[in-house]
Amino acid sequence: METKQPLFIVTGASGSGKTYVIQELRKQMPDFDIFDPDHLVEFLGHDWGKIRNVWLRVARNTAESGRMTILCGTMMPWDIEKCPDFSYFSHVYYMNLHCSEEHRESRLRARNWSDEDIETHKNFAKKLLEIADEAYTPPMPTIDTSETDVTEVASQIKVWIENIIKKG
Repeated sequence: METKQPLFIVTGASGSGKTYVIQELRKQMPDFDIFDPDHLVEFLGHDWGKIRNVWLRVARNTAESGRMTILCGTMMPWDIEKCPDFSYFSHVYYMNLHCSEEHRESRLRARNWSDEDIETHKNFAKKLLEIADEAYTPPMPTIDTSETDVTEVASQIKVWIENIIKKG
């Protein structure tokens, strides 16, 4: 690959709106390839290491075509850095989608999640906020999706990415 491309990851705990924003992002950012990593669970089960490796390979191949990729799924930098294709990107940038505990609980109950799983993801969401400045380089910005319209969430993601690209 002549010039490395950045990779963008929209992360967040379950119920934050990652999957929900994908269609709107595709409308607003047609020059990007945008994927939901969870779509491989049907084929690979919950082998998250394998799923991350497959998606980074897809993103690498996309980058070799001169296009950039946005992955909308829960991914942590220390896991992504272990992927064999990590070094093929100029940088991996993270954006956190977050919502209130009440919204998260409502969204996850609608998916018939157990109380224990809901509590786990509430705690994970808090942890993401706590580590956003120290575990991510640059610090990971957050968009609150509790009351924000999906079009506005996608617009904020688009502006974030455009600003990164302008800075080069």
